[in-house]
Amino acid sequence: MSQGPRSGLYAVSSALLAMSRHLEVRDVLKTIVASARELLDAQYAALGVPDDHGGFAQFVVDGVSDAQWKAIGPLPRQHGILAAMLHEARPERLADVRRDPRFEGWPAAHPDMSDFLGLPVRDGDETIAALFLANKNGPRPDGGCGFTEDDEELLTILAQHAAIALTNARLYERSRELTIAEERSRLAHELHDAVSQKLFSLRLTAQAAAALVDRDPARAKGELHQVAALAAEASEELRAAVIELRPAALDEDGLVATLRTQIQVLDRAHSARVTFTGRGVRALPAAQEEAVLRVAQEALHNALRHSAAARVDVLLEKRGPGAVLRVSDDGGGFDPTAIRDAGRHLGLVSMRDRSSGVGGTLTVESAPGKGTTIEMEVPGG
Repeated sequence: MSQGPRSGLYAVSSALLAMSRHLEVRDVLKTIVASARELLDAQYAALGVPDDHGGFAQFVVDGVSDAQWKAIGPLPRQHGILAAMLHEARPERLADVRRDPRFEGWPAAHPDMSDFLGLPVRDGDETIAALFLANKNGPRPDGGCGFTEDDEELLTILAQHAAIALTNARLYERSRELTIAEERSRLAHELHDAVSQKLFSLRLTAQAAAALVDRDPARAKGELHQVAALAAEASEELRAAVIELRPAALDEDGLVATLRTQIQVLDRAHSARVTFTGRGVRALPAAQEEAVLRVAQEALHNALRHSAAARVDVLLEKRGPGAVLRVSDDGGGFDPTAIRDAGRHLGLVSMRDRSSGVGGTLTVESAPGKGTTIEMEVPGG
């Protein structure tokens, strides 16, 4: 095996465990690339997942700064050495990739590379990715490749496990997509059954009020009060259904940025002062991030709509491998011992379900006139 700083059985085991720890495809790709570069002591590493149009659906690099990557430009096409690894499905170990007849150059901002080791990542007979490293650190044999046969063997082992991790991540994401589709279908039925019925009742009640305005104003007034109540119920049903959908911002911006943005909007929209503090939380598993966001939204809704709070403070901070969300308000509070009716009204049951559904815990502290604090802890990944 290569005698770099991360050689040996422990290093291989650490790399394989790191790959198996993630379920999101993008996280798996990043871990594969970082593990390969560290394990073989290379300056650069990359992994490309091909699409069906001669390009790459995903391309992950390690050893290249964000500024460099942005300056390089569009993702590479499947040509040259990359195409050889994808279509000929064999390892490539070169002393100088620039002198290979298949080399077709690279963009001006691309880092200069010389010795090269690459191989396909295969799932059965299918090549699902191309993994390669460049510029082995340390001394090189005169005119030869810095990467050795042992390095190639080690990278082959890594690629075999990478194929398993990547396939599992794809299956997980596909399962999530199916679950989301089923959930959306369920919500559509709920909207139809609940909200549409409320709106139908609202229309009939409004018609009754219109008919009574001239001959019985008192009864008409009562009907209009019923219209207002039905409209409020329909609004709550719709809000409860819509909040079930995972927002695009969470996927694009992450939990901390999404929370910060939403709380800034709430602070501008309400008379209460709403603040957000984030401490040390980078990323959590997707299901936990969604659960934390939904609990925060529900707790904020309660505080701003029902508690008459002058101030609401939201804190998200790292705790061990996981995180803690705390939403505190100085509003009217309630008696937690009389929680059955209040719990349904304030969404505490759904908040607890969301928390326990991702392995977390939820605690509620409140008292009449003393405000409310809702704390949720999730374990991380």
